[in-house]
Amino acid sequence: MPENRDPLRYFRVEARELVEQISSGVLDLDQRPGPEPVAKLLRVAHTLKGAARVVRQKEIADRAHEFEEILIPHRDDPAGLAADQMRELLRLNDEISAQVAALTRPAAPVERKPEPEEPAEPVAHRASSGDLDELLDSIGEASSRMAPLRAGCRTVENLHRSAEVLADQLRGGRAATAVTRASAQRLAGDLGAAGRRFIDAVDQIERELAEVRAKAEGLRLVPAGSIFTVLHRAARDAADAEDKRVRFTAHGADVRMGSHLLGPVSAAFQHVVRNAVVHGLEPQAERIAAGKAPEGSVTFEVERDGRFAVFRCTDDGRGFDVAALRAKAQARGLLAAGEAEVLDLVLHGGLSTSETVTEVAGRAIGMDVLRDVAAQLHGEVKIRSTPGAGATVQLSVPLALLSMTGLLVEAGGTVVSLPLDSVRACVRLSVAEAATAAATGKLVFEGTAAPFRPLVEMLYTGRTVPDAAGPGAAVMVDAGQGVVAVGVDGLCGTHALVARPLPGLAPSTPVIGSVSLDADGNPRLVLDPAGLASALLRDDSGPRAASAPAAPPLPILVVDDSLTTRMLERSILESAGYQVDLAASGEEGLDRARSRRYGLFLTDIDMPGIDGFSFVERTRADPELAGVPAILVSSRASAEDRDRGTAAGASAYIVKGEFDQEELLAHIRRLVVRA
Repeated sequence: MPENRDPLRYFRVEARELVEQISSGVLDLDQRPGPEPVAKLLRVAHTLKGAARVVRQKEIADRAHEFEEILIPHRDDPAGLAADQMRELLRLNDEISAQVAALTRPAAPVERKPEPEEPAEPVAHRASSGDLDELLDSIGEASSRMAPLRAGCRTVENLHRSAEVLADQLRGGRAATAVTRASAQRLAGDLGAAGRRFIDAVDQIERELAEVRAKAEGLRLVPAGSIFTVLHRAARDAADAEDKRVRFTAHGADVRMGSHLLGPVSAAFQHVVRNAVVHGLEPQAERIAAGKAPEGSVTFEVERDGRFAVFRCTDDGRGFDVAALRAKAQARGLLAAGEAEVLDLVLHGGLSTSETVTEVAGRAIGMDVLRDVAAQLHGEVKIRSTPGAGATVQLSVPLALLSMTGLLVEAGGTVVSLPLDSVRACVRLSVAEAATAAATGKLVFEGTAAPFRPLVEMLYTGRTVPDAAGPGAAVMVDAGQGVVAVGVDGLCGTHALVARPLPGLAPSTPVIGSVSLDADGNPRLVLDPAGLASALLRDDSGPRAASAPAAPPLPILVVDDSLTTRMLERSILESAGYQVDLAASGEEGLDRARSRRYGLFLTDIDMPGIDGFSFVERTRADPELAGVPAILVSSRASAEDRDRGTAAGASAYIVKGEFDQEELLAHIRRLVVRA
């Protein structure tokens, strides 16, 4: 083996991953005893032991073997391990972790380079920030070279057109020989084919570069779940020291953010979690006397709220001892008139209600650390406490980088992105529907009139709005404050993006939350769903004074011999705000159609007596009914039946097997006659 090869290169990577699995597995076993977690831990420990022996890491192998020996008697034991056995597992886990962390890679001799065939050592968790920056710079440079290629595409297109013109001239000229004309035609054909291949290749490269860039940006981000194990361990150790029982749960593991956030947040919330166990959770006897479960609960949550990451620790203990905090604050000369002010002092005065100093609490530094982290990350801390029910400590910090999927929309010639997780639906609008929504400031969605406003008006607040054909679609956005409708000129698809904060001096409006980079490295605005909702709900004061509200739609007549279909369609239509009458046959449908004014007929085809085709034909032939649109709904799906429906005079044809509620409502909104 060459002297500069590292025999532990792959073991270090595998061992770090196995140690992480052991750490989380032990804590899982502590909360969920039984054969399954024991079997999982045994498999991982056995794998680590075997790998350690292969590379002659005897101490690690021996600790893993001791680990196995504790677990083996409990493979079929549903009761779980005793407390002292759990402590021994944790001790061995800590020793193994320290031994794996101590493994160092030998330095390669200066005079020799690594062999070309030797692969680089993989990284267990994430690539280094410097490597990623270099990768992103390379991608950006490659993207910038697409502009000359685009110019080349245009040049080829111009040559193609010139060749076609030449061919036309030669085709009409008397002096041109047949050979010359044929050559010009071949030139035009070849240039056209080359141009198409050129354009297709450039388009493909641009798509691939955009995808690679998004993935490379995403590599900068770390899942929040990477800090859950250490927080779980902090809760477990604190409970063990206090002779308490605690169940730790965590949510939001898949929220991704920069590692520069997770490191300080993890350090701060280790203190918060310990405080929740030591100060918040009551001893077992006290909990039982209060009617609570003997086991206390600590929950850690991570979620994204617009441009912010929110970290929240909640316990079901006794809550903050406000009286004790007030007494200590007064003794130090601090004024605290109400409970909220007292809780604020927890973050600013080093106050602690602990009577003694222990290894896990009592030094009044836990909240100081959280306060310092909040200041460092430009965040905000909130504390809520309910006597006898528990407390919540929350940290909100702005995200420098945020990975998400965006919906690309166009408004006034500008393409912007909207976080896809806030989009409930996209609704296409006819010219009439767009005009009505713009005039009334409302759009009916799922039976509710949602506030509506064209996006271009919100993007160009205080500036001249560019001319546009009007919204062709509405994006239904839900930011937790209710669903609002945002009018856009067009939908341009979805894409992966990494959102960044806006530059400090960049002009902005409340509806713009951040910025991303497109495939060419140019900035693209990312909308803030909460800002959109706030802007629309704030302006939602009924119909706009300059325009009269749209007339209500006339009732709809549903004709179908199936009770189930009639009731389903009535439910859908009434939920969308329409009045509905029912008929169980074509004959009854004609009688009802002549007795009342309707805005639309919705009819089945296969009915005894007068079928749907005949019903539509008869209404088209009646001067008083000919202006009422008709939609055929049938299980028939052949092109012949569709053509027959069109020939009968139906305005739309819906196949029951492909039934889509939104499609039906879209047809009705487009066709229904209003009063």
